[in-house]
Parts: sequence; structure tokens; C-alpha cells
Amino acid sequence: MGDFQAASCKIAGPFKVEAVTKAAKKLRSSMDHPAQVALVFVSANYAQHLSEFCEILRVDGHIVDVIGCTASGWIEGASEFEGGSGCSILALHCDVGDPVALVGDSPKLPASLNSDPPPNAVVILANPFVFDIDDWLKDWNKRYPGLPTMGGLASGGGEDDMCVFHNGKIVDAVVLPVIGQTTLIPVLSQGCRPIGEPFTVTRAEHNVLYALGNQSAYNALESAFQTLTEDQKSHARGNLFAGLVGNEYVEDFQSGDFLIKNIIGADPGSGAVVIGGIPRVGQTLQYQLRDRSIAIEDLDRAYDAAPAFNKRAFASLLFSCLGRGKQFFGDSGKDAARLADAVGGKPSAGFFCNGEIAPVRGLNALHGNTAAAAIWVKKIP
Repeated sequence: MGDFQAASCKIAGPFKVEAVTKAAKKLRSSMDHPAQVALVFVSANYAQHLSEFCEILRVDGHIVDVIGCTASGWIEGASEFEGGSGCSILALHCDVGDPVALVGDSPKLPASLNSDPPPNAVVILANPFVFDIDDWLKDWNKRYPGLPTMGGLASGGGEDDMCVFHNGKIVDAVVLPVIGQTTLIPVLSQGCRPIGEPFTVTRAEHNVLYALGNQSAYNALESAFQTLTEDQKSHARGNLFAGLVGNEYVEDFQSGDFLIKNIIGADPGSGAVVIGGIPRVGQTLQYQLRDRSIAIEDLDRAYDAAPAFNKRAFASLLFSCLGRGKQFFGDSGKDAARLADAVGGKPSAGFFCNGEIAPVRGLNALHGNTAAAAIWVKKIP
């Protein structure tokens, strides 16, 4: 295909034909070739205008396909925009396959993805109200083991407002194959560190933990809490999480080996702890502490440990948890600015998700409290 290119832009404010047309023309003028796809993240009040919105981007922006979802906040370049109306757009001229829309009874693993050779990676956007992403990932990992899969769950409103779309049509989820000479480098920052001891899940029902090892899940949580300093204890409310090990074939679990799940509730009477995930009996779990300083260190470590990509990167996507951003860091733009620096200011877009999808030690999974960056690079021959 020759040189890969990308362009990004944002629109501030509610949907207006003039503003979208201006953005489309800006994207078009920033690239020497038409874009194969644009990934778009819009505030919920754009949902009623999706057909017109996507048509303007495709016609005036010379973009073949437009995929995207609603978002409670969006990211463009080194900036994050939380709340309010608007959108961010990333247009790409590179090797990608046709987007695959998943709707209703359509196959979870479409035959069109069984290409030869298979994709190098995929991006998925899904509506958490209508699409079971945990079930999909379970099947996906069996069919495509080790295939980097990046993405996020739509946000930005209630069940009636939230959506995923492909060329203006509402879908349950959409998958974008990354093929040919294009691939993605995943970078994950969780901002949590393990506390207490790792335990084996010995009793659980759905998302309710009852026993870890030979004690109740609640007692194990209390024991982990008591390992904290007094200062850490004072900031622990709302910052304790459950970490489920994704890959059990690791001798010493470190930060980054866990799938971070919210702790929804705990009952000292029954000893139960309710989490935002489905643990398996026999799976390793360790409680986690979220902290701003840890998150910043985690960001630096994640990017420093990633392969050198700043010379090969031509774009990036950022899928950041709703729990991050200004309310967590105190300042807006921490995640976006660090990513922009890592990729040398190349075009970038993203959004604040209801859940982030990225691999951990080769296993694709749904995360929480995570910033997952997909670095678009040209493959090394």
C-alpha cells in the first residue's frame, strides 16, 4: 500500500452539519490517500444523528468505512475531554480488512475473519448492554489464541443512549481486522499493585466470591487491608480491587499479570465479596490497591517495557477506564499525554470505556481501571 498515514481531529459541541463537514475536510486534507476506515467516539447526543454524521465523514472525508461508539468522554492527541458534547476521530490509510458487524443472531466468530493469512490483530467495540463480551472473548481466545485484540465497551449514557455503529447503522459490536503490513502493539497500564497474599478461589458462584483458600473471601480482603500503612488505609475506600490471574503458568505474579475487577460489595456476615467479573474455582486471585503514584509509575514502566515503536508508529488508539481521568489523577490528560509522548505526537484518538479489552501475557481479556493503548505500526519485514 505504500506509506501508511493517519489523521485525527475533535469536534467540540453538539452535532452540527457544518462542524462535521469541516472536520471531514480537515481529515481529507491531512492525508495523501483516502482513508480505509475512521474510528469515531461520540457523546450520546450524537446517536440520533449517526446516519447523517457517518455519511458526511464518508463523502466529504473520502473515508470508506466509519465505525465507532458512544462515549462519556473522548480522547484526541494529548488531550482528554470528559463529559459534555463532542467527538474524536481517527482516520487511517493502512492495511485493514472490512469491518465485521455483529448483530443479534449473527455468528460470534464470523467466517469472514478466517482469512489466509489470519489477521495480525483486531480492534473490537461492543455495547455492554446487548453483547456478552466475556463469553465472546472465551470463544475468541480458543479460536484465535495469541491474536492481539484491543478495544473497549461503549459508555456515555444509559441503555437507551449507548450504542455501537458501522456506517451509521446500530450494531451490537463491530470487529476491525488489522492485516497485511499493519499490526498493533498493545500497551497496558493498570495503576494497581497486589496487596496481601495470592489465594486460590475455592468457592464462587457467578460473580460472588465465598472462599479463598481455607478462609472466607471477606476475611482474605480484611487481611490484605491490614497489610497497608495507615496512610494507605485512609485512601483505600473506592480504591480496592480484585485481581484475577489471566495466565496461571507464571511462577511469581507481578503488577500487569492480573485482570483488574471492581469490588462491588462485601458482606462480613456471609463472608462473601461481590466483584465485577466471573472467577473460576481454581483460579488465583489477589486483592489490589489503586493509587495515583502507582498508576503514573505503571504508565512509564509500560511504555518503557514495550518494543521500540516510536519510529514505526503512525497512529494510536487509547481505551481508558471511566475511573481514570481527572477524578483519579487530579489533572486531565495524564494517560493521553503519556501516550502522545511515547508515539512522538502521531495522530491519536480514543475514549473512556465501560471496560477495556487487551491481552495479558497473550490472553485477551476484559479489564477495569486500565488504560489500554493500541499502537498502529508497520510490520518489520
